Amino acid sequence: MIKKLRYMRHFLTIIVILVLTVISTSTAMAGDDKPSASFSVAVLSKYIWRGQELSRDSMVIQPSITASYMGFSANLWSNMDTDPYTTHGIDNPANWTETDFTFSYSRNFGALDVGGGYIYYGLDGCSDSQEIFLNLGLDSVLSPSLTLYREIHDYQHWYLLLSVSHSFKITKAVSLELSGSASYLKSMDSDEYPKINSSGQETGDKYNALHDGVISASLPVSVGEYITVTPSVSYTFPLSNDARHEMKWRSMKGTDDDFVYGGITVSMAF
Repeated sequence: MIKKLRYMRHFLTIIVILVLTVISTSTAMAGDDKPSASFSVAVLSKYIWRGQELSRDSMVIQPSITASYMGFSANLWSNMDTDPYTTHGIDNPANWTETDFTFSYSRNFGALDVGGGYIYYGLDGCSDSQEIFLNLGLDSVLSPSLTLYREIHDYQHWYLLLSVSHSFKITKAVSLELSGSASYLKSMDSDEYPKINSSGQETGDKYNALHDGVISASLPVSVGEYITVTPSVSYTFPLSNDARHEMKWRSMKGTDDDFVYGGITVSMAF
């Protein structure tokens, strides 16, 4: 029964994606406000999320579709693990591990970008998660951005993310994009986000410290008017001793606290 519900969820996700595509395309053709839509598929060597290793020794495929209109955006994103890694004796772990829905709104005030929204994380094998977030961005050197996330469901915590990026034009069709981010995580639940000591044991306290840093490089290549092919590589690492212990504790084998991964993304925007 659980498997049937899981497959039904992914079937409904595909249907919603198709509906969003049709609506956004037909609206764009009919109106003057020109809504936009984009679709992408990323093939990566590993799935890392906020310092957590969510795949190991397998390729992951991550399709995504976004429809936008007058500052509003709706996005569907999924993760498919081609060979799920498990240490819990599960005979047939699900390949589709996650399906997320994001609804957001953003507006420009001169050089200041202000936005916010809601994220629903549909997770396989554990309780689903929900977040609200607020984002502030500055259209200036390094394009600094500050985003505050608040989990409001089962894994309650605050997650503050500061990011910067810069793009270097190489040719008309090719550019080099460099980015970096640093985060702070404050747990509201010592069971879901506990502080971990150097021996890999829960201390009974809530996690409250600098968390993961990420450095990334990508090389977007425009192929025609609508398609872009982007190879990328990233490095995720802990920003504090508390983060080092926590990231190692959450890793698939309990031994790794930093990760190098990469892949290629093909995207289409219209």
